[in-house]
Amino acid sequence: MVAVKIMSLYLVVFIFLCYLALTKCIFYRHGKTLRKSLKLVLNVSSSRDTDGADIRALLVTAHPDDECMFFAPTIIRLVELNASVHLLCLSEGNYYNQGDQRRQELLNSCAVLGIPASRITIVDHKKLPDDPKAEWSISLVSSTIVKHIRAHSFNMVLTFDERGVSGHANHTAIHKAVRHIASTGQVPDDCCLLSLVTVGLLRKYISILELPLSWLLPSCLCCIIGSRGYRRAKAAMLCHRTQLLWFRYLYITFSRYMFVNTFQIIPQGPKNLKIY
Repeated sequence: MVAVKIMSLYLVVFIFLCYLALTKCIFYRHGKTLRKSLKLVLNVSSSRDTDGADIRALLVTAHPDDECMFFAPTIIRLVELNASVHLLCLSEGNYYNQGDQRRQELLNSCAVLGIPASRITIVDHKKLPDDPKAEWSISLVSSTIVKHIRAHSFNMVLTFDERGVSGHANHTAIHKAVRHIASTGQVPDDCCLLSLVTVGLLRKYISILELPLSWLLPSCLCCIIGSRGYRRAKAAMLCHRTQLLWFRYLYITFSRYMFVNTFQIIPQGPKNLKIY
């Protein structure tokens, strides 16, 4: 009986070490596969080298702290590739009347992630309040995003999917708006639209152990960061001091979104979507 327990323990340790080894291999292979994925997403010829400098990416979020809480791996990877990354944040995060403070926290966070203040736009509109119970106007959000895309000639837009990672109504409203502009032909031909994949609760909170699943499951773009990138993502999160309640520290430690992002393409074609 004792021998069986010892063998079982050795087996568990062996499986765990193999899992860690697989995770490390995935991270080292990620550099080449990321460039390949970006070529496919942007429809760049395989004979042309993609160093990232031709990428003009717009990240659309709802609140200050969304950029580092959910999208840090993507921002860090794109900045490392010398991509031009811009942020459009559609509210000041004024739910608790801390809008001015949260605006500055966002600027500090983006500075850590590598987005200069000149590439950050923060919208303060009375019809776009930071409120999980508020229904944002899809037409207003759509027009705001379209104007930004056309003004800066972006060829990549990244935002939430239909579940918004956390289910926040403001997050899902952005996805509906982007789906609307995709379905109504308002997106330039050379611009791709990507939505951040929402995963289940278990996958969301097993930290870097979730990495092999994200790698193996189909997605059009996968962005992974290692220990150095994680420290930057954590530093960016810590810039949002007004939001650092006890459970945020747990999030920083255990959320897979601090290590990996996976995206799916938002199709551009006719969709039946009601606009309010």
